[in-house]
Amino acid sequence: MGDSRLIHGRYRLLDRIGRGGMGEVWRARDESLGRQVAVKCLKPIGPEHDRASGRVLRERFRREARVAASLQHPGITVVHDFGEADGVPYLVMELLQGRDLSRLLEDNKQHPLPVDEVVDIARQVASALAHTHDQGIVHRDLKPANIVRLTDGTVKICDFGIARLGHDLGSSRLTGTGIAMGTPHYMSPEQIGGSAVDRRSDLYSLGCVLYEIATGVPPFDLDDAWAVLVGHRDTPPPPPREHRAELPGHLERIILDLLAKEPGHRPDSAHDLADRLAEVSPRPDRAAVPRGRVTAAVAAAPSGPGVPDVPGGRGARLPSWTRGMTTGRMAAGAAPAPSSPDPAAALSGEWIARPAGLREEEPPADTRPAPPSRALTTLDGRHDAGLSLGRLGRWAEAGEVHRAVAAEREHLLGPEHPDTLASRHEVALSLSRTGRAADALREFQLVTGARRRVLGADHADTLASRQEKAHVLARTGRPLDAHQSYLAVLAARERTQGPDHPDTLRCRHDLAFNLGRLGRLEDAYTMARDVAEARARVLGAEHPDTLATRFEAAFTLSRLGRWEQALDIHREVAAARATALGADHPDTLAARHETAVGLGRLGRTAEALESYRALVADRTRAQGPDHPETLRTRHGLGVALGRLGRWEESLAEAREVCALRERVLGAEHADTLVSRREIAVALGWLDRWGEALAEYRQVADARERVLGAEHPDTLGARNDEAQCLQRLDRPGEAAELYRTVASLRQARVAGGP
Repeated sequence: MGDSRLIHGRYRLLDRIGRGGMGEVWRARDESLGRQVAVKCLKPIGPEHDRASGRVLRERFRREARVAASLQHPGITVVHDFGEADGVPYLVMELLQGRDLSRLLEDNKQHPLPVDEVVDIARQVASALAHTHDQGIVHRDLKPANIVRLTDGTVKICDFGIARLGHDLGSSRLTGTGIAMGTPHYMSPEQIGGSAVDRRSDLYSLGCVLYEIATGVPPFDLDDAWAVLVGHRDTPPPPPREHRAELPGHLERIILDLLAKEPGHRPDSAHDLADRLAEVSPRPDRAAVPRGRVTAAVAAAPSGPGVPDVPGGRGARLPSWTRGMTTGRMAAGAAPAPSSPDPAAALSGEWIARPAGLREEEPPADTRPAPPSRALTTLDGRHDAGLSLGRLGRWAEAGEVHRAVAAEREHLLGPEHPDTLASRHEVALSLSRTGRAADALREFQLVTGARRRVLGADHADTLASRQEKAHVLARTGRPLDAHQSYLAVLAARERTQGPDHPDTLRCRHDLAFNLGRLGRLEDAYTMARDVAEARARVLGAEHPDTLATRFEAAFTLSRLGRWEQALDIHREVAAARATALGADHPDTLAARHETAVGLGRLGRTAEALESYRALVADRTRAQGPDHPETLRTRHGLGVALGRLGRWEESLAEAREVCALRERVLGAEHADTLVSRREIAVALGWLDRWGEALAEYRQVADARERVLGAEHPDTLGARNDEAQCLQRLDRPGEAAELYRTVASLRQARVAGGP
């Protein structure tokens, strides 16, 4: 949508005031009523997004429109209209004049707000939440960037993009990575664990917001998203008055009650919270300290390489597997928290506005002005926000953030400044994680070359780019090139960082995985086993990285046919991941899937069937019925049914899974073709060979188009077709097809890999 464009003959776009992963927000004029409004437009889905992701984004956008429009309260942003223009959904909202709480804190140099303002904001938000919850709606993403204080003092909640109606809240809906949707610093323990959420989850998030505006820091002041999530789940927060002594005791008790780990220990409703807030006096209980002052223990950076404590070292320590997770600027008090976008746009923290004062045209190099420190600080915060999105698996949104930051950093600092290159590295990483391997490889090559020139070949940042480049080489079918790259990076890491440094161990993990790609399974298993032992020693036995390597070792054992050993390890990893990551985390579910596979391979088919059934139910709830991993588990369930001789049920399951995979992944996706082959297998066992032949031929033809006539999978499919012809008593055709397959196999062997 362009400047001055008229939408539906009514809304004239004037200037863009925010942009981000989902789209843009424009200041606009409602020509019919002569008022200014904000128009939020969803970006068209590009080729880098899969269709399922596009549907999720559009549904989330529509949900925001429906939910917000249904709420009529002075503390909730008004939605005027919703529709589509040229296939682009748009949302028309009131244009807010004010600042969100994140911006208020930033403008106040991260000092806490005055006590009377904290109490006033708390009362207004509690009133708005009471109305929202009375309508059966849970916001699920309450945070400072979604609460706006207008110039007249009114406080409004905005961005209902992931809100849900009460009857849809059987469990917290997860993203593709298994992390419950929300923002790490403000997520409730039940969101993190994938448990059922209700209005009390919003009250927990409000407690996090009040803690931050009352003290200047969030309750778990760690820059690493995972460590923050663990803090919410396992660690009591320090009492707010340890940060700010003059807070009223009654307000502190309210905040700590809101932050109770168990929902039943929090206020029962926002109405109850409002009643308690009415009793709070803004007068300080103790001698005041200067505004924004926090204890030295909180402001100081943590020392030593051990497990990070909660701010100030108070409260329970985080679990052992958080060892190696470092705190960042937020904990060290070195810079403000990531800035929020223009509050007039009523945006969530995902949105980005151009920093004030930056010019559109870059000046000549010899006249480049000194970069404004405020602009650089803002970009640092946005870079960190992009990192957090990546840690949550929201790679498309992370890429948008990093592209914007990279452009601004290049403008201010130059194309080869280390900060610019850091942003470009993250852009390349997001390209890799969203399936754009060729684009990622080009970007990593450019970043690696620049980092070599600027930082040196053995600098940790250069090695990080070289290692990610090797990862992409492996994914693009060049495992030998990747192997050489990994060896070079590993030698440099061992020389400069030592053999037990977490980055060195990660490189050895990647190298072990790539050895498996090269068919060197014994070497891959030996290296994975050694890396798992080293990671357990350095990081802890239940650290996610340790469990990832143990999972890889078990998977390699299964490829070696050592199923008993593989099954034992997969079971141990599944149990450890359920404790460390949560029962519905995708890594936990992946280990459970491999456990079911192992049971089937060992002939324990009835146990495998029950494992698959339970896993299908959990994946459907946690990831959705159309998620590729849910469908993968359903495929395994169908195979188990066949092994038990229940071929009619197996056929029905295979057909349903194939139809879903074709819709979600495409007709010629490898997984779809595997399901189609399973249909053919079931038809054969049911003695319906004519129908089976049609399915086998469809699989073979598709594999030939996609992979080529000599690919092993294509030849396997042609062999299936020949066997089916034999069953149909067509020996001549079968013999001719067998000869063709044999000839192609010989040609492949003669030609080499």
